[in-house]
Amino acid sequence: MRGLSLLRIVQAGVKSLLMHKLRSMLTMLGMIIGVWAVIALVAIGEGDSRDALEAFKALGTNKVIIRSSKPVSDKLQIQGEMQWVSYYGLTNADAARILKTVPSVKRVLPILIHRKNVMHGNRNVDCQLIGTYPHYPSFTESRIVRGQFLNEMEEARRENSCVLSLDLAEKLFAGENPLMESVIVQGFESSQVFKVKGILQERTTSEKLPQKGDSLGETIAASVYIPLSTFKALYGVKNVDLSVGSVSSEVVHLTEIRVEFDSADEVLAAVPKIQDALDKVRKGKKDYEIIVPLNMLRHRRAQLARDARTLMSVACISLLVGGIGIMNIMLATVTERTREIGVRRALGATRGDITLQFLVETLMLCLIGGGIGVIGGCAFAAIRHYAWAHTTIVTEWSVLLAFGLSVCIGLVFGIYPARRAARLDPIEALRHT
Repeated sequence: MRGLSLLRIVQAGVKSLLMHKLRSMLTMLGMIIGVWAVIALVAIGEGDSRDALEAFKALGTNKVIIRSSKPVSDKLQIQGEMQWVSYYGLTNADAARILKTVPSVKRVLPILIHRKNVMHGNRNVDCQLIGTYPHYPSFTESRIVRGQFLNEMEEARRENSCVLSLDLAEKLFAGENPLMESVIVQGFESSQVFKVKGILQERTTSEKLPQKGDSLGETIAASVYIPLSTFKALYGVKNVDLSVGSVSSEVVHLTEIRVEFDSADEVLAAVPKIQDALDKVRKGKKDYEIIVPLNMLRHRRAQLARDARTLMSVACISLLVGGIGIMNIMLATVTERTREIGVRRALGATRGDITLQFLVETLMLCLIGGGIGVIGGCAFAAIRHYAWAHTTIVTEWSVLLAFGLSVCIGLVFGIYPARRAARLDPIEALRHT
């Protein structure tokens, strides 16, 4: 009998909502937007977190990156000319010393990078020329898309072989096979012809590649990889930068030294030993910086957790606004239906029945609004992920949390109007017009 009574209450609630379709829809709008916002914002945050963490992981939690860093005071002005020459940075001797003196070092990877221009036919692209060793792909977990990477013989013979990044290959050889074709790498002092033997795809994003920024501080995704010995034999270690009214030169033997350890547990303990190995020959000159991806990963995780909490707070405010909207509408509904409440009380309905009736109506608004919001949030995430190519991840907990919060907030804000309706005096309610 109680089940039948509850069923009638539900039917009455649905009938009441259908009688005022526009008002009911506008009332649910707050819940729809709130649930939509929670799911969408969490999905965007999760997607960005996945991309950021993957980028840091790609650098290697068991690796340390040492980069040459130009001291501010390291400039020599040559008299009579507007020219500066700076001598600083890492050397091959530093790489050998780290490998020999720092315990638990598995291997090192020297890298030298200059800004150049590469040509093929009538196509001309700014690029970064990277001189490195044959184990670069395995060290950086990059993928050979076509052909093969540089080998030990080419390093020993200083051959003019090169590997192109996937982005550069698509620009220079659109619709063509670049393997065994020639490209011209133009520098300030010389231009050299290289034969393409492979295409490499970096695992990391462009912001995490071993790049030097251009004059505007922007990174270059197009890369040409050649043997380190070939790089130094053909171009030397002087990097010339032209600007308005001046010519500046930098003499840097190595742009980076990447150090790999057997496990991530050995990284933090080895960093001070790397600093000692480098500082012994520098006499107080600080011309390098050490980047520890493991620390960056930990800091990034903490930052992403804070960002996720902020996004959730903003989204929950939308749900709170939706709950206030439901309370306002239900209070207006109580005023409109005062006479109906009086009739029901006169026919034997208890205060509990009246309270339940209005709570059921509130619950119906929350359930329908929350359901539409879930569908909208998931649809937005899918469109952003597949159509706009931005990583967006919908998690089960965000859907359950958003939907559950919408129901809870709706019920909390629906209690006061329901109790107010139940406490109306039946006689006064019947006199209401």
